Amino acid sequence: MTVSAQDQHWPWWPLLPLYPYGRRPTHIKELIPDQVWGFEQLQGIYYVAVPIRLTVVKVPGGLMVVNPLPPTAELCSAIAQLEVEHGPVCTIVLPTASGLEHKLPLPALARAFPKAELWVCPGQWSFPIQLPLSWLGIPASRTHVLLNDGVPHPEVCDWISLGPLDLGLGLFQEISCLHQPSGALLVTDALVGINAQPPAIFDRDPTPLLFHARERGDELLIDSPDARSRGWARLVLFASYLRPEPLLVPTLGEVAHYAMRPGLRSARSHFGLYPFRWKDDWRAAANNLMGDHEPLLQVAPVLERLVLPRAQTTFLTWLERLSQYTRVRWLIPAHYSAPLAFTSERIQRLREQLIVRDWAPSDHSWKFLASIDQRLLDFGIVPTQPEQPI
Repeated sequence: MTVSAQDQHWPWWPLLPLYPYGRRPTHIKELIPDQVWGFEQLQGIYYVAVPIRLTVVKVPGGLMVVNPLPPTAELCSAIAQLEVEHGPVCTIVLPTASGLEHKLPLPALARAFPKAELWVCPGQWSFPIQLPLSWLGIPASRTHVLLNDGVPHPEVCDWISLGPLDLGLGLFQEISCLHQPSGALLVTDALVGINAQPPAIFDRDPTPLLFHARERGDELLIDSPDARSRGWARLVLFASYLRPEPLLVPTLGEVAHYAMRPGLRSARSHFGLYPFRWKDDWRAAANNLMGDHEPLLQVAPVLERLVLPRAQTTFLTWLERLSQYTRVRWLIPAHYSAPLAFTSERIQRLREQLIVRDWAPSDHSWKFLASIDQRLLDFGIVPTQPEQPI
């Protein structure tokens, strides 16, 4: 099927101005046969783009959509094809209190499926002013609050809360869904699995990979398997640590020296502006985040160091609770790879690994994240004890 630029248009991108801005191609994949489907789009800054996922699961009476994404014509058309075989979208779930990348598309997604019931995580907040959900474009007449008003499809879904935790400006909470027929646990940000191979969505446009595969701004964007692999590893480092330890920042003079060279005078190559250099050992740092044969299961460093640095007990308790669900077989996060093998035994191993290693460290590639956290503490923006009853 031919997809046009208009089919991928997202008019509300200025609300969260992230790459690829107003055009959002969608990669569609059946994750568990006849039960679970993933719809991936890219999201990032300065070509540091990683996949973000909307998940559709089969439930009694139709389909349930979890972790909203921009409802482009391409995405809605693909969901409509599922509706023909499996029934209408009857439920839309926003399982996170703080995830803007899922919260902002919810009003448009609700309009795209006007008969669907909406369920949102408790503790929804907006900044700088706390606004009612209806003022944010979320239709109050068909919106319910998870746990407070019950849960959707309890006959086939278990709902498990991580948090709430006090973040100062608002709450962190996400509610995972165990879809019993498939054995799939759907999470938002709590866990990720990262593969060393670039995700398939980059096959449509590998520009972000090729951009970051270079060593200097005067190098052309040349496509090759090695360039894609190198670019993906660096994107993972950026997305995980924001400013990883192997990254060197050249001077403005050096950046300007290599800019505007022939073949690079276009927005696609950012006119040759490339404010990065890498130490020789950068690959080793990236390898610690990715799995060669299967995605490496982990807590995303940004989440661990900026959201959960003083909440290890809460996270371990959540994992312990998950391990008691013997039906769980798969993990489907809203970011990076899916599905990942995820059994009670695997959950317990992960929990044991997190207990014995340092939680939210402050050295090596974690230094920049730690500095942000310390500044937030110094200014009194985040609490020192987020695990206290709220």
